[in-house]
Amino acid sequence: MAHFFKNSWKYLGIAIIIYVFTMIFLTPLGPGLESSNAFVESNGVATIEVQGYATHFENSPSEIRGFLQCDEGQIIIECSNIDVKSNTILSLNALMPDTAPSSSWNLHLSVKNDGALYLPNAIFKKPIVSGTPVDLSFAIQDISNDDFFQNDHGFQFPYQPRIVESIRNLMLHVPMWFTMFLLMGIGFVQSIKTLKISPNTMLHDAKALSSIKVGIVFGILGLITGSLWARFTWGAWWVNDPQLNGALVSVMIYSGYLILRSSITDASSKARLSAVYSLFAFVILMVLLMVLPRFTESLHPGKSGNPAFSKYDLDSSLRLVFYPAVIGWMIIGCWMYKLTLRLELLKEKIQSKKEH
Repeated sequence: MAHFFKNSWKYLGIAIIIYVFTMIFLTPLGPGLESSNAFVESNGVATIEVQGYATHFENSPSEIRGFLQCDEGQIIIECSNIDVKSNTILSLNALMPDTAPSSSWNLHLSVKNDGALYLPNAIFKKPIVSGTPVDLSFAIQDISNDDFFQNDHGFQFPYQPRIVESIRNLMLHVPMWFTMFLLMGIGFVQSIKTLKISPNTMLHDAKALSSIKVGIVFGILGLITGSLWARFTWGAWWVNDPQLNGALVSVMIYSGYLILRSSITDASSKARLSAVYSLFAFVILMVLLMVLPRFTESLHPGKSGNPAFSKYDLDSSLRLVFYPAVIGWMIIGCWMYKLTLRLELLKEKIQSKKEH
């Protein structure tokens, strides 16, 4: 029983990861709007054909409402002649004004079985430049939450354009970097302790080495999952993005830590030089991944004005899986660190016996 409680944190980590993978594979993705094909006739009537994802347009075609909202938000037009062609395809019309603050219009749909659906930039109409004021009273509508059906399909992940099903990778990709930061932080602290003169210097060095080794593994996993995600959302395995480049450089710098250690034979010198290198590597890691991307243009969420998941789509369903995923992978990472430390201490003991 004592053994069970001593290792309960490990069992907790395994249970959390099993839960996370179960939710990743079994949780359905909510309905959404994928794309639109639109054109505007000379009389100002726009026809928009909308492609839905996991939608149920045919279930209640008479209870579907559509609204076009100018990108600047001042003008809202209710659509008419809604024609349902299948569960995932419908068309609708809207009388477009000649003048508007923006040429981009976003589409809002209210579908009884799917709730409120949204498609940005559903149609573009270049406004006519005229000095004559145009009456827009026919176009201005007041809409509220009462105009939209609420989604009551139960637990499901939110639909996001372009990301679609790959949003499940959020529970794998982001926790890899959280775990890497934790392990490199352990290495940073242990490296500081290594530089202090004490009888436990070599123990602290072994802890720094073990944490950095496992941290590199999670960094590589973060790069792999990120590259896969980029392929399905950005259309390329790798793009010239400061966040991605900084992550790769950080992993390479920490790989240099292992190369440095292998080139030094004296144990004391190896420990102290490696500790100094680790301190600089951690500072560079913070600069490359936490500081520079915030001041440069980046495709990555949360950088250069691009909203992060936590601000625009990390809803309750994602939180119930994402937060446990972060905790679970951190526990697994700490477990791997403990095992690696035991192996390093065993290797030191064997080497010490050979020398004597």
